[in-house]
Amino acid sequence: MNRRTLLTQGTAAGAAVALSSFNIVRGAEQPGKKLKVAVVALGRGMGHVSALLTLPDVEIAYLAEVDPKRLERGLKVVADKQQVSCQGVRDFRKILEDKSVDAVFIATPNFWHTPMALMAMQAGKHVYVEKPGSQNPREAEMIVEASKKYNRLVQMGNQRRTWMKDAIDALHGGAIGEAKFGRATYYNKRKAVGVPGELAASPDLDMDMWQGPVPDERDMKPFVHYDWHWLWHWGNGELGNNGIHTLDILRWGLKVNYPERITYLGNRYWFDDKQETPDTGTAVYDCGKVGFEWVQSSCHQRSAEKSIGEIVFYGDKGTMGISRDTWTTYDLAGAETGKGKSTAKGGDPAHIGNFLDAIRGNAKLNSPIDEGQKSTMLCHLGNIAYRTNTVVRCDPKTGKVLDNAGAEKLWGRPEYRKGWDVKV
Repeated sequence: MNRRTLLTQGTAAGAAVALSSFNIVRGAEQPGKKLKVAVVALGRGMGHVSALLTLPDVEIAYLAEVDPKRLERGLKVVADKQQVSCQGVRDFRKILEDKSVDAVFIATPNFWHTPMALMAMQAGKHVYVEKPGSQNPREAEMIVEASKKYNRLVQMGNQRRTWMKDAIDALHGGAIGEAKFGRATYYNKRKAVGVPGELAASPDLDMDMWQGPVPDERDMKPFVHYDWHWLWHWGNGELGNNGIHTLDILRWGLKVNYPERITYLGNRYWFDDKQETPDTGTAVYDCGKVGFEWVQSSCHQRSAEKSIGEIVFYGDKGTMGISRDTWTTYDLAGAETGKGKSTAKGGDPAHIGNFLDAIRGNAKLNSPIDEGQKSTMLCHLGNIAYRTNTVVRCDPKTGKVLDNAGAEKLWGRPEYRKGWDVKV
């Protein structure tokens, strides 16, 4: 059976879309129902596995991974803590044929997020997809369209939507008056790209399946399992890798959907290697009455700087700094005026637990895919500004780019790899 045949069968298996509404109602009628789930890709996916093993009424039925060493490790972790057996597969499409699976957790590289999510939804599954959820603007549109078309719940893995809810409630409650601007930072000490290390892939890794829908461009073995992030054909740079987390909170806190103007300036300053995306830069978003910026230093931690939070809001009555589940407020003179800490549980279990509760009908998603992709579009628009060396203008209501031919060319992937149909 070739890839196209498998894809057709995987899409058809359970693509009985008429069952979609029934499945959601069934969950609502059985609030304590045990859910059967699958986790795909066991790098970041091991965080999903660990969280799921701590939550009640959920069974990990499948693990899917193209690296046999990772799959072996994952299966052992599940076997040690879960009484029910878990099946390991290389090809995730085998999971889609099992109608008893309620949800699929996608922790693959970015270029797989939307194609895999579409296939899972078409097979009747709910989806938890890691950030950013799409690799380009067109895929952002597609995954939202599919969620509506197939009536599936899709949660994006931007966990701060759960961790920081109380802080944003305080902000919206007037803790610093009317918020006018926001700033987020990301500092790290990344090394040169393509250097073999602990993230190196197993020699037995199935590169054909790892690559999936993306057309050939170069030998990717030196960039697996992580450095694909820094190649435009595959990843979204640091903006889509880590910027998405804090940009999402900035947009949420300032109550905006899309910006009017976007710039992103920087470069690859620290190493002379094959990385295509910037390691240092600043993305700025003008939303008319409010604005925000994301400051990146991926290869220098800037340890001498003492930030008041990974996310900072500036209001007409003061400043708020937020870090994970805590926040501090200051007056306009810089004197501390208050502190807060979230009452909700944090970590992956809280965000994943919200997704499972939503399937059962007991909660609303904290980060539904349509809301999550508005924030992901900030990453896509910023990267387009960088790659086109332009100030990108867009419609603040729709996020559509205005009068920028170069940006239009980068809106979607020109084609997908032969044998893979990526359609809503």
